[in-house]
Amino acid sequence: MKILLASNNPKKAHELRTILANSGIEILTLADVPHYAEPIEDGRTFADNALIKARAGAQHTGLVTIADDSGFTVEELNGCPGVLSARWSGQHGDDQANNLLLLKQMAHVPEERRQAAFVSVCALVVPNGEEHVVTGQWDGWMLTEPRGDNGFGYDPLFLPNEEFPNGRSSAQLSPAEKNALSHRGKALAQLVPIVTQLSQLSEANSD
Repeated sequence: MKILLASNNPKKAHELRTILANSGIEILTLADVPHYAEPIEDGRTFADNALIKARAGAQHTGLVTIADDSGFTVEELNGCPGVLSARWSGQHGDDQANNLLLLKQMAHVPEERRQAAFVSVCALVVPNGEEHVVTGQWDGWMLTEPRGDNGFGYDPLFLPNEEFPNGRSSAQLSPAEKNALSHRGKALAQLVPIVTQLSQLSEANSD
């Protein structure tokens, strides 16, 4: 069985392939299917955006499609940057500018009020209209200055609960350590029994 991951991000694809290892399921990315216009992610929530992407993939390719939307949430800012994480500073994908702006906004907030989390919502859409949405969350704290050179996005500002109080930021963890703890890994893991069932149904129908 083939499943489309509606992304061009090789790290996301590797993570999903690792989780589904030995399942016999082949994971495709957008680079592996005929090009289609990617939809505008104008949803109000992570779930909205994940479903927008997954529905488009299923519609255009006829494949079971998985998509995720994720971001960084800070309690002191009522959950922001949230769905605006990638463009918090105004320009999409400028990690350094996003981090600097967030640090300024939180500059005078004491350590005990710097709770934060990475959130990932994954949507799975079947061409017949069946839909599943799952959420993974990685809790921790926002640091007062960046630490580490690994990862991307807000990783240098995030101290996971597993490393609290004086441990490593997400950007100081190895890729394997991060994958074992991450919000996306937690969300994707919840899709495994659903994907397994779909694969078994597909095999039964092909016999």
